Amino acid sequence: MTTTDNRPATTPGWAAQPAPRTEAEWLARARQVREVLAADAAARDRAAATPYDEVALLKSSGLVTLLGPAEHGGAGQEWPTAYRVVREVAAGDGSIGQLLGYHYLWFWAARLVGTPAQIEAVEADATRNQWFFGGAVNPRDADVTIRDTGDAIVYNGAKTFSTGSKVSDVTVLEGVLEGTETHIFAIVPSAQEGITFGDDWDNIGQRLTESGGVTITDVSVPWEAAAGFVDKTFQPRVYNTLNVPTIQLVFVSFYLGIARGALETAAEYTRTRTRPWLHGGQERAVDEPYQLDLYGDYQSKLWAVEALADQVAQEALAIHHDAWNVTAQQRGEHEVRVAAVKARATEVALEITSGIFEGLGARATQAALGFDRFWRNVRTHTLHDPVAYKRREVGAFLLRDELPEPTWYS
Repeated sequence: MTTTDNRPATTPGWAAQPAPRTEAEWLARARQVREVLAADAAARDRAAATPYDEVALLKSSGLVTLLGPAEHGGAGQEWPTAYRVVREVAAGDGSIGQLLGYHYLWFWAARLVGTPAQIEAVEADATRNQWFFGGAVNPRDADVTIRDTGDAIVYNGAKTFSTGSKVSDVTVLEGVLEGTETHIFAIVPSAQEGITFGDDWDNIGQRLTESGGVTITDVSVPWEAAAGFVDKTFQPRVYNTLNVPTIQLVFVSFYLGIARGALETAAEYTRTRTRPWLHGGQERAVDEPYQLDLYGDYQSKLWAVEALADQVAQEALAIHHDAWNVTAQQRGEHEVRVAAVKARATEVALEITSGIFEGLGARATQAALGFDRFWRNVRTHTLHDPVAYKRREVGAFLLRDELPEPTWYS
């Protein structure tokens, strides 16, 4: 497979900077990216233009190969760092944080389900070529079928959602083999005649994620590129089911990043522009008791959930390091912890992004300021799957010692 950039672009200045090496340096690079994105995030949200330049920024910063093997030019970092990087980027722009998080998942997915040979080949090519990944995956709907033609499989159908679409170099396809219930994943170039993106993403939030529909017509893939298949038979492992806990932690990361961006942007506005209430007896908004209570409450809650997210990410690291020997018990207990942090992150992000207006004042509702984008972004994506079922997983584990059954959502 060759690289298939949709629109080659560079960002002046990045190439001249030394490449980060440590986790701290990569987080510093992510904060630089955040600052670039935050500068015009509200305007770009209103324009809702395809984020070619934003993805070029991610590439030139080196963030796209954060999980790539060092021997192929990647950073060789681990998931706990990747989650924190997504948080930083999402604080500047929630859409771009989601794109980066999904990219990390699909970049790494070969390691999740692939054979050793597939893992080595995909990670080497993706790292060297700085592929940006998109995904046409929605296993809830049997809307893409796969035909076995002997040496190859052929995808046909459509997907309602295809995050990354036009800005991706490669797309992860998912479909069901005809006459079976077998799902097959494969990586294909995004720019080809058989893939048509619908340009129909018109949602209230996460407007730059290019998450619209896609039509797939006679896209052929060699059987040897079918992820995890050997002689047309899938190689099952408990580790194969870690896709859900991992993507849910990606969700947690950009929810918390968006909440952090909302809180810090609001705090700066309150410090510099919000006026004290004329009957409150204070000369500055930052001296108002209700302001101190509001921001203190939100900061405390956010710190608590960020700490839990970091802890759960570290717990997952041991599972990733022993991927070939994961037990059902390990997987289930980890999923319960993920469910818990997903529930808390959803709630704190919705609370902060809607509640910051209490500390801003009426003038902050100007459309040009775009404070509403934080809530719109969180509200849009937190509907991905009902958070009540995450709380149910935790309750069932506590009361009945019941592990979540691995599904596409648990």
